[in-house]
Amino acid sequence: MVNRKELNPDASPQAAYGARIRRFREERGWSQEDLADRLLYSSQHVSAVETGRKPPTLHFSRGVDRAFGTRESDNSFEREWRNIRHGSLLEGFPEYVGYEGRAVEIRLFEIGIIPGLLQTPEYARVLADSAVRRGAVTPEQAEERVQFLADRQAALTRPRPPMVFVTMDESCVRRPVGGSEVMDAQLRYLAEFAERPNTVVQIAPYGMGERRTFNLPVNLLTLPDRSMVCYAESQLQGHLERDSTSVLPMLTAYHQLQGEALSQAASVAMIDQLRKGMT
Repeated sequence: MVNRKELNPDASPQAAYGARIRRFREERGWSQEDLADRLLYSSQHVSAVETGRKPPTLHFSRGVDRAFGTRESDNSFEREWRNIRHGSLLEGFPEYVGYEGRAVEIRLFEIGIIPGLLQTPEYARVLADSAVRRGAVTPEQAEERVQFLADRQAALTRPRPPMVFVTMDESCVRRPVGGSEVMDAQLRYLAEFAERPNTVVQIAPYGMGERRTFNLPVNLLTLPDRSMVCYAESQLQGHLERDSTSVLPMLTAYHQLQGEALSQAASVAMIDQLRKGMT
């Protein structure tokens, strides 16, 4: 084989990932072009990932799992990718994202910032750059976070997208991030997101007071088999829960939150009013 580069899977987790792709590909008698055609990537991209010159992404890893039939296995490429990225994410979150990509329903509650799945690239970049300036993450980890978020958002546009329920504390839309231009674009995107047939966007107003049922961000997933997963996090710790006896009370609290929050129409009206105040 011409220009075949010898791989050292012990060099790094990323190198091990690339070497494993080559092994799986060659076991099937596929060329890089054959795999690239199945992934809808270029053969140059496949080569760069195999040799460790380009890091894999969540989207790429899921495509590889489909091509190799490893999606539901314990050693899927998505799981390996999440292990590679684990260093810059809270405990439990990489596993949560694996469930999120297969969920049929997603319920989100956020305080202070726009939920990640609804952030524009510019808004997400401002938050990542701010974390770098504070010394909370390295520039490389910030870049990983932005790419990681983009890969998660791509799952919302799959052929059969999940139903997405989003309830945000009013602070999310009132807290200025990145200046008026970035914030206006972010609010415009929220209003557009609310128009999709598979989304519900609500704002929990300040006037709700003590009736707000959560004091921390919460994510609830309904999976294809109707089982549920809950992920909640604080500033430094994340927790994933799959036990129904713990998850169902969280679902009840989410329904109560929705009942107290503004309707989608009233929420979009608040967003539009905030945008007018920026002009």
